[in-house]
Amino acid sequence: MAMNIKTLVFTRQKNTKDLLQKYIENIEGFDFLASTDDCDKALNAIGELDKALFIVDVSDYEEEVLNMVVKVLSANPKIDVIALCDKPDSKIVIKAMRVGVNDFLQLPLIKEKFESAVLKIKNNELGVKISNSKCKTLSVFSNKGGVGKTSIAMNLALELAKNTKENVALLDLNFQLGDVTTFWDLTPTFDISYMLKNSDKLNEEFILSTFEKYKKYSLYILANPPYYKSADYVSVGDIEKLISAMQKVFSYIVIDTSTGFGNKVMKVLELSDLIFFVTTVNLPALRNCQKCMELFDDVHIDKDKIKIVINRYMESDDVKTEDVENLLHKKIYWKIPNNYFTMMASINKGVPVADINVSSNVAKSYKDLSMIVADSIYRQNLDDGLNKE
Repeated sequence: MAMNIKTLVFTRQKNTKDLLQKYIENIEGFDFLASTDDCDKALNAIGELDKALFIVDVSDYEEEVLNMVVKVLSANPKIDVIALCDKPDSKIVIKAMRVGVNDFLQLPLIKEKFESAVLKIKNNELGVKISNSKCKTLSVFSNKGGVGKTSIAMNLALELAKNTKENVALLDLNFQLGDVTTFWDLTPTFDISYMLKNSDKLNEEFILSTFEKYKKYSLYILANPPYYKSADYVSVGDIEKLISAMQKVFSYIVIDTSTGFGNKVMKVLELSDLIFFVTTVNLPALRNCQKCMELFDDVHIDKDKIKIVINRYMESDDVKTEDVENLLHKKIYWKIPNNYFTMMASINKGVPVADINVSSNVAKSYKDLSMIVADSIYRQNLDDGLNKE
């Protein structure tokens, strides 16, 4: 019979400690060991355990607490960590994930969310893989070429596969000018034309065996047709059928769209849960972006699912973040730093950015973006599930 997982809590708030103790004592498979607000005592207590759950409140003294987590995990990587914070933002979430935190929850705690995070750790220990939700479809779009859309789609898809360990699909729907195979030096056996000619076979086994699996990762790639005229034989209905079939197989689908506003592109955007609208910080590109936002409004695309991503961002740019947000009447979702040499080396060598320099600012940005995307989708799914109950 498996031993219960000992649980240690670090918090300086008595009400948080009392609530955690109550919740933990009511979850099968976990034992509440102790609570402390002293880092040295926490390190000594956790150091005596082979396997444990460590719950840390980073609301106060964030750096001190995260440094303690680093020491704990360095000494024993088997420890699972859940971080709590009363005012979390993307920066602290990313910091916590970088040091090895399993999950991040906001205070005051919601019982169902806490139990879900704890049970996820329990299932991982037992080797039980549970899908949190249906597939999420993410389109990377720009109405202007040359802004780095394909690089973002590819590196985001790979980082999602690395970080979530779930099946992720990368779909090249830039029919005439798709570059996915070129960017990573791929020679796939099949492409989208083959898939659609065999649309009666679109089940899980056929899809996973036909898509190109990328190296050791759970990333599956479907290339655009090798001949641009092949796109003439792909209908809007074909695309909808393909994506629908893929949504039954993958946890995430990342789509590199073509530019423009043809029926096929609009259908993809309509089917997407999130649209990463890529632009650069110069006036022509931003004016183009502004017109595009107006068009999205005219065709009733949900504004909430459109996320502005600034590529090749530099702090020294004449046009500031506030200027972009004022022009577009929308907050910037993410900024990917400019790193010309790393990006060019990635493209010229046909490998992901992280393979060139995993410590580069742009590689870290892709990884952090994937963490934020996966985390926000997980929480949205959990909220949706609670609302249905």
